[in-house]
Amino acid sequence: MTDAQQPVFNIEKLFVKDLSLEVPNAPAIYLEREAPQIDVNMSTESRAIGEDMYHTSITVTVTAKIGDKTMFLVECTQAGIFRIQNVPKDQIPMVLGIGCPNIVFPYLRETVSDVIIRAGFPPLLLNPVNFEALFAQQQQQAQQQQAAPAQTH
Repeated sequence: MTDAQQPVFNIEKLFVKDLSLEVPNAPAIYLEREAPQIDVNMSTESRAIGEDMYHTSITVTVTAKIGDKTMFLVECTQAGIFRIQNVPKDQIPMVLGIGCPNIVFPYLRETVSDVIIRAGFPPLLLNPVNFEALFAQQQQQAQQQQAAPAQTH
């Protein structure tokens, strides 16, 4: 096997693609002593952006509420550009669905925590995510959708 056939996986760039913070009830919300309800929604997306080049992004929305009052709302998309060469085509979805998000996630976690601290709130660390389990779940759902006959509503 020559060097030209060795699998290549390089991080070309990691970056914050989108970031927003809202503290709609400031300054009064800072006087609240009640612990907020935290809601976290996350999604990942990967796509080819050129020959052997791929873009993976994770978007997270974190909403903290006390009763019906929003304490803060953070939305962040952290992304990466990856060079993936000489990897079998059938393994690319796994690399994009597991490997790339595992690299991007710690940066997303740090950005979100930093923004929340800068907004004047205690740090919030996103729980680790098992991208392998998520990928397996998505694959299973895709197989079930393909196997299910088309239904009209």
